Order: sequence, then structure tokens, then C-alpha cells
Amino acid sequence: MKPDLSLVDPLHHHLATRVNVGDDLVRTAALFPDRVAIVDGDKEVTFRTLVETADRLGHGLRSLGLETGEPVAVMVTNSWEFLATYFACARAGLVFLPLNYLLTTADLVWILKDAGCHALVSDAAVLPRAREIASLGAGITHLVGLGAPVPEIDGVTSTTWEGLVENAPSEPLEVIVPERDAVQCLYTSGTTSKPKGVLTSHVAVSIALLSNALATDQPWGEKSNVMAIALPLFHVTALNTLAMPPLRMGGTVVLAGKSFTADGMLDAIEKHHVTHFAMLPMMFAACLAEQKKRARDLSSVRRAIYAMAPMPAHILAASDDLFPNADVLLGSGQTEVVPATTMQWPEHRHSAADSWGPQAPTVFATTITAGQVNARNETGEIVYRSPNVCLGYWNNAAANEAAFADGYFHSGDVGHLDDDGVVWFTDRLKDIIKTGGENVSSLNVERTLMSLGGVAECAVIGVPHARWGEAVCAVVVPDGSVAEEELPDRVVAYAREHLAPFEVPKLVKVTGDLPKTATGKLQKALVREMVQQD
Repeated sequence: MKPDLSLVDPLHHHLATRVNVGDDLVRTAALFPDRVAIVDGDKEVTFRTLVETADRLGHGLRSLGLETGEPVAVMVTNSWEFLATYFACARAGLVFLPLNYLLTTADLVWILKDAGCHALVSDAAVLPRAREIASLGAGITHLVGLGAPVPEIDGVTSTTWEGLVENAPSEPLEVIVPERDAVQCLYTSGTTSKPKGVLTSHVAVSIALLSNALATDQPWGEKSNVMAIALPLFHVTALNTLAMPPLRMGGTVVLAGKSFTADGMLDAIEKHHVTHFAMLPMMFAACLAEQKKRARDLSSVRRAIYAMAPMPAHILAASDDLFPNADVLLGSGQTEVVPATTMQWPEHRHSAADSWGPQAPTVFATTITAGQVNARNETGEIVYRSPNVCLGYWNNAAANEAAFADGYFHSGDVGHLDDDGVVWFTDRLKDIIKTGGENVSSLNVERTLMSLGGVAECAVIGVPHARWGEAVCAVVVPDGSVAEEELPDRVVAYAREHLAPFEVPKLVKVTGDLPKTATGKLQKALVREMVQQD
């Protein structure tokens, strides 16, 4: 059955019924117009200002000749304007494409060409790089400068972000934006190949925001939460998992600096009575050290989430004391399935601390082996069915064929679900080490070695071996408490006490640093290259 809409204006029906990430913000602003939405340094931005700015900027971007479905590349450091630009694109029917400004110029040019971007927004901090990129034939025809005048470039129209906002119409932006259209395109890190553009719809993001709010106890109403963010907004975790749920629920986002510092994060928590945040394990460690130098009142925190890497047991235990009123929990996910896909419940903090926790409210998770769904407690590839799942990869048919095989989204992660539906992660498919007929989880070895005094960081990989096929190799960063020349023998001895014989590293390398992405995720492909070069 379908309604007869022959007498209804298509735009009117669309506006009344659609799912649009920008409309989520409008609904919140209608109820809490004067509530602070974003704290950015000394500036406080209300929901009213955020919505009005987003609509004006959306009008301004459309005035550049950009049409529905076109990408807008954004190379901007953490700021309230970054988020306003996202909502502007959502309301205008444009695709928000944030750029990791820490990538090489060659990588950024490749992404812009691959995506077919013609518009690039950049703030003063990275404007020189934006100018360089725009002048290298990346296809940019419109360069929009935020907080700084834009230099003239042959063949490129230059304007300012502020000018687009100021000169745009003040009325609400109302255009048809199909809800299954992409609202964002986030390029993955590309540690083993060229980055892939992940296209995600308005429906997926909107549903994920509500799912995350529910999973992390973010209320709707007078009692709002305060989310502190120190991770880069160009990453899916900071953008979709952290910033957007509180804005949807009438909470406040506190941007704790352009980049993470332990003192900046702790000061922000104390000053703004932060209730929620997420950090990497190494950030927790830095905060523990900083709190010893100067104590702050951190009693307001209710939910402290860690992600992207295992948390050493001693840091996890110390974090319980650092945030006495908070549940310190692991959240997991990936760009292609708007995070979080799994989230520990408070009771898992001690009963299943090494697990990923159960699936998120809007996610179905199971495991597959050779196209067949596994029973509980059987190991296989973790796969998902969920409205959170992306539309697919841009310009990459082969990757889409593999990702959506069998009617599930294939994560590339190996693990199992226990009898309670809790997800236990074993390793990435590509990181499983096959040695002497045994499969070794690099993650399990890393987690064990991180408990050894003298080890600050650890990466475990497989290296070619004539007898074993692959040999377990541990690459460790010393913490300075043990003589560096003693560390390899200590690692092997400790592994023999705590691991199965086939899991014990046959090779231990000591290094000063491990390669990571801008968000702190270990880049094992580069670790392998580093070991091969030695």
C-alpha cells in the first residue's frame, strides 16, 4: 500500500517526513535554543547560533554552484566551525569529506582526485597546505578560508567561510535531500593499500547517534551531559561517536584543545564538569601522570571510554581511582559501521574486561566461517547487519563485493560470541600469525607483554621463518625502568611464564617509537616494514 501524494508538493512531503542529520540538530535547537551546544576555548556557541550558522553556510556553499550529492572537502582543526560545516553540508544535501591534515601532500591530493572534490574548506592553521594542494592539480576550483584571507590561485575561486555565512540568506535551508544519500565520506587510513572512501547515509548516522546516546547513558531533557573531546574530529570516533550524540540529546560538547594534552584534558573536565569522554589508553596513562603533578576534581565523570587499543591492566585499575564515579569501559567499532558497534556494560568491567562487550542497540553481530554462520563460542570473522552500516566504498566495486558477501558486512576482525552474546575479539584477519600449524593472536601476546615492567608499548607481528612458516616477533618500546639491552631476554622469559609455547616470541626488537595513525591506532604494516629493514 502507498499513499496518494499527487496533490502534495514533493518538497513539503519530503521536509515533513525525512531523516536528515542536520534536522536532528534543528529539533534539539527548537527545544534548547539558548543552551550551550559547543565550548571552543573561550567561545560558547548556543544551539540557536549553531543552527543559524549551519543554514547560512549551507546556502553559501550552494551559491558556489555545488549540487546535491557533491563532496565538500574540509581540512580544519578541532573547532565549533568544523561541526557547523558538517551540519551545513547535511542540510544542503552535500557530502562532508573531512581530511586528515597529518597525511602527506601526495595522499591528500590522491584523495581529492579520487573523490572528485571541487570545494575545499581550510582554516588558518593548515591553510598553507591547502593552498599547496589546490595548486597541484587536485581538481579544486573553490577554496574557502576560515579565519584567514585566502591567497589567489590560478583557476581557483577564493572566498572566506565567514563571508559565505554573512552574505547568505537568513531563512531556513529547505532542499530535497534523500535520506539514503551519503551525508559523509570518510577515507580509511589505508595502512596496506590506498585509502578507501566510506560513504555513510543520513539514516545510518542518525540512528547511530541515538544508539550511542542510549548505550552511553546520555539523557534527553533538563539533565544534560557534557562530552569532552580531545581526539581529532576528522576521525569517525570523535565526529560520529562523541560529538554528535550529545548535540542530538541537548548536551554540550567541550573541545579540549586543538590536540590532546593531559593537562588540557584534565583542566577541561574540572572546569566544565564533564560527564563523558573517550580517550586512547596512552592518553589515560598521560592523565594519570599529570594528575599526580596537580590534582583536579574529576568527580563529575560518569562514563570514561577507551578505544582503539587494549588497556594495560594496571592503567585500567588506576583509571578506576582517577575517575571515582565513572564506569571505565571499552567501546569498539569501525568507520564502515558507524561506531560504536559493541560497547561493554558496566558489569563487564570486571566479569569480561578483555571482551568488546555486547552489540550496540541497533547492531546485530555474529561470526561467519566460509559463508556459514557460526554457533556461539565458535571463532570466525565478525560480521554485522545494522542500519549503522555504510552505503559502501566510493569508486571501489571489488572492495564492496568482498565487504557485503553473504548478506553481512564483513569487518575483517576475528572473534567469537559467548553464551551471553558478548563479543570477544581475537585479532584482525590479516594480523593472525600462523606458526607451526598454530594460529596466534597478536593481540593476546601484546596484551600479555604490556603487563611486563619495562615495556611501554608493544606490537606483535609474524615474520617469515623457514621452519615455522611465520615466527612471532615482538617489537617493544622501553619505558626506561629496565636497561634496554636486558629487555629482549626479559620479554622472552615473561612470555614463557604466561603464554603457550607457540605464542612465545622467537624474535624481540627494541625501538624508540611505534608508527601510529593520527588517532593513535597502531600501523602494523609499517611495523612489518620497519622489521624487514633491520
